[in-house]
Amino acid sequence: MVRGAPRGPGFFLINPEVAGGLGENTVIHRNRVPPRVERLHYEFEDWLGDDLVESYPCFVVTLEMGERLARAELTGFVLRDVEVSTSDTFQELHPGRLPEFRWLDVDVTPGEDDFGLDERARLVVSEKALDVLRTGSLDHCAVAPWPDEF
Repeated sequence: MVRGAPRGPGFFLINPEVAGGLGENTVIHRNRVPPRVERLHYEFEDWLGDDLVESYPCFVVTLEMGERLARAELTGFVLRDVEVSTSDTFQELHPGRLPEFRWLDVDVTPGEDDFGLDERARLVVSEKALDVLRTGSLDHCAVAPWPDEF
């Protein structure tokens, strides 16, 4: 259980699909916990189609989902550009193109804004944010009430 964090009503811990990893062009500062990413390069190894994916400590959303989140006027995140590439394995499994993605940059305390990170850089979202995320595909994303653990 997460202790010591403020908790508002209706927050959830979500564990998205890990569809790849940080690419070689990522600029990351590991002098803090969780590490802070200045520039994100996400390299897809596989993708099951969810609109939200992760690679510690970052989250990436499809352009369409990013636009939905922005229109909903949710708090606690900034949509940023992300460099996206695919591995040879991805190309063998999924010939063709990926949709466009945006970096869902979150760096706030959980339970205060609609998006936040706990001390282990896990994503905590409000019920309102979860409702918007569920308008897309989250078929491979675990969801649990926060501050409960998976």
